[in-house]
Amino acid sequence: MEQLRQKISDLSPEQRAQLEKRLLQRRRKTAGSNTIPRRDTQTPCPTSFAQQRLWFMDQFLRGSAAYNMSRAYRLQGSLNIPALEQSLNEIIRRHESLRTTFTLQDGVPVQIIHPAGKTRLAITDLSDLAPDIRETEIQKLLQQETQTGFDLELGPLLRIRLLRLDDETHVLSIVLHHIISDGWSQSVLFLELTALYNATIQGLPSPLPELPIQYADFSIWEKSPRQERELEKHLEYWKEQLSKPASLELPTDRPRQAVQTFRGTVENFAITATLTGKLKVLSQQAGGTLYMLLLAAVHILLHRYSGTSDIVTGSPIAGRNRTELEGLIGFFINMLVMRSDLSGNPTFMGLFASVRETA
Repeated sequence: MEQLRQKISDLSPEQRAQLEKRLLQRRRKTAGSNTIPRRDTQTPCPTSFAQQRLWFMDQFLRGSAAYNMSRAYRLQGSLNIPALEQSLNEIIRRHESLRTTFTLQDGVPVQIIHPAGKTRLAITDLSDLAPDIRETEIQKLLQQETQTGFDLELGPLLRIRLLRLDDETHVLSIVLHHIISDGWSQSVLFLELTALYNATIQGLPSPLPELPIQYADFSIWEKSPRQERELEKHLEYWKEQLSKPASLELPTDRPRQAVQTFRGTVENFAITATLTGKLKVLSQQAGGTLYMLLLAAVHILLHRYSGTSDIVTGSPIAGRNRTELEGLIGFFINMLVMRSDLSGNPTFMGLFASVRETA
């Protein structure tokens, strides 16, 4: 590196300018070859790999709400409902994924992107109910919205309802099918809604720049010959990682049912700041991250409860490793298999090194 710096410093101003010009040209050429291009047609386009997974699952779970993604926001203060409706329609216009349905063409699922139109905001007025009855009704209606399935072919795959509690209090329910959204997308939607609503009530134009690409552009690019060649490099690894996993049998109070019900829940618990700090230090000393340390601990826990040495877990990743994908609403998340071999009674640090390598 020092020799390179010396060579550059020895260049004349003209030579240095020529070098900078060539480096800039190379950078632009590289950037251009890596950019996801806009498609030149609005005809049906293939589903992404992620969407294919959920389309496949939907064939077995017709009408199921298992892949519904829901958020409810309590809005306090004076609400301009026309501005809210206008802002929501602008988001639907901006993001083609919110106007997408799915159908089969020649036995293959494809995306059908519909023109942007005007969506009327569904409003339910609960202001006449007594406060205690009203809260019960809110939960009932939100649960109903969340547990009502979508038809991927008929659509729409986005459901929005506003509950009016009184002049100063509303609840906004937004439910999307996972095939057009993920957790990151929900944050994008809320941030855009906030920015658009604030601009609209002030009579200002949209502060949001037009999106560089749409989700359908990504799904076409993802299946291009160049990307398929990249995927081939990883195929052998995943074939090995997914081969013959052991069945995990945990000693629960009830046996697992033969048919999956999706009636699960969440258990929340806190880890103290002191313990968290110690775990971070330990993971750093071992050359890894807190995630790797906690994953190793989970694998040990599952091993001890089940007696199984082959532990296989799924870990979600955002799947947004390109800047042009960061502002899109769409389904990018991927579930990666993290597999650990605990045979031979390894030490914790030995397992940590193995998990670190896998991660």
